[in-house]
Amino acid sequence: MSTPLVLPTLVGDAVRLRGFGPADLPLVREATTDPLIPLITSVPAFGDDDACRAYLARQTDRLTSRAGYAFAVAERGTDLAVGHVYLGLRDLDLGRATVGYWIARSQRGRGLAGDALRTLVRWAVTVPGIDRLELYVEPWNVASARTAVSAGFVREGLLRSWQKVGDERKDMDMYSVVSPQV
Repeated sequence: MSTPLVLPTLVGDAVRLRGFGPADLPLVREATTDPLIPLITSVPAFGDDDACRAYLARQTDRLTSRAGYAFAVAERGTDLAVGHVYLGLRDLDLGRATVGYWIARSQRGRGLAGDALRTLVRWAVTVPGIDRLELYVEPWNVASARTAVSAGFVREGLLRSWQKVGDERKDMDMYSVVSPQV
């Protein structure tokens, strides 16, 4: 059996990326009410507290299964969780990792997603075996595209009908960061 991954704590300008805990239940509850987050993540769509606690447990399980690193995005000063950022390792054998993120609707517009993403990227490009980070954004999501670019991602092109979102196949713009050692 392989060893579980170890989640570091990463500190940005305004955020701290850390593991999820029971105190983060209100964040997950809020995320269940967002029209998009449950469609593109494993946040439950109609989450009662048990479903939200199961979501929190799944984030830790990603380390055990070596699927990736799931971080709570917390305000640096208060440690209040405001979102989630993830580094997926499904394609690590190919030198690639995927990045995803979301910020609770009540916390958007404060630059926290960009700070979290920049903080994650600074660390991720030092992880052995990662030569390339990939991120997918729906073309209409200008704010998310701006966030990706602010973290050093470069748009590479449109992937037609790339991902199922809800019941529909959606186009995605692909963004990437290539590790400096490549």
